[in-house]
Amino acid sequence: MTNFKTIPIRIGHSPDPDDAFMFYALAHEKIDMRGFKVGHVIEDIESLNQRALKGELDVTAVSCHAYAYLADRYAVMRSGASVGDNYGPILVARDSSLGTRPSFSGKKIAVPGKLTTAFLIFQLFLDDVFKKTSRESRVPNFVFVPFDKIFDAVKNGDADYGLIIHEGQITYQKHGLEKTVDLGEWWHKRTKLPLPLGIDVIRKDLGQETIRSFAALFKESIEYALNHRKDALEYASRFGRGISEDLNDRFVGMYVNDRTVDLGKDGEAGFRRLLDEAYRAGIIPEKVKLEFI
Repeated sequence: MTNFKTIPIRIGHSPDPDDAFMFYALAHEKIDMRGFKVGHVIEDIESLNQRALKGELDVTAVSCHAYAYLADRYAVMRSGASVGDNYGPILVARDSSLGTRPSFSGKKIAVPGKLTTAFLIFQLFLDDVFKKTSRESRVPNFVFVPFDKIFDAVKNGDADYGLIIHEGQITYQKHGLEKTVDLGEWWHKRTKLPLPLGIDVIRKDLGQETIRSFAALFKESIEYALNHRKDALEYASRFGRGISEDLNDRFVGMYVNDRTVDLGKDGEAGFRRLLDEAYRAGIIPEKVKLEFI
């Protein structure tokens, strides 16, 4: 009898339908696990960003923004990216009259984390739209709030605007809020590129054999979910914070698709452009070299 070595691997993903959909086959071992024994850590994306900074997880979902501080320790897997194609994080408010070109000076904006891609793209938006005005006159007061508390912060008046990620991008109207800016639309109009928001990364010190084997396994997990959509959606619905079956399907479709199986050339170009612009704008400290597995 052949003895197969068990490889324990700790992976992190956010408590959201799209991530859950991707990890369905791994969570239930629906595919050949290639000797891997997976332990799941389920936390919000900013918490995962912070864990990755400490190198606590072998594999994890992180924000593309956060990868600017992780490139020395983690490689990007080609599979698992959440990419907005002419859509992305949105800015919402109670009052639609605030418009899409407001003065943000002195306004409070609830943001889901310093290292989220939403925060990065919003800072690029501010620099572009208000480039003819002084930085002081356009900089708002950022209030960092857990992503699932941002609607409440805006409704309660604790913030003038909320920067919304995850399924909130399609449920904000149920909360009586108005969309003022779609940052994915702004990015696409400006660059003609998709906007990578989240990626899955793997520790480089696991060694090339383990890295490539797990990357192949993860790709297979995503393909399995896409080929067994009904079962994977049922699992993902447990993470949707009460959204309907139709909205769950719609949201998963937005962020788990062909680009999730493989980021593709345009996805890579969007990722590079995002980080290059962030470096030129002084938002991140160094130019980032992307390494894909």
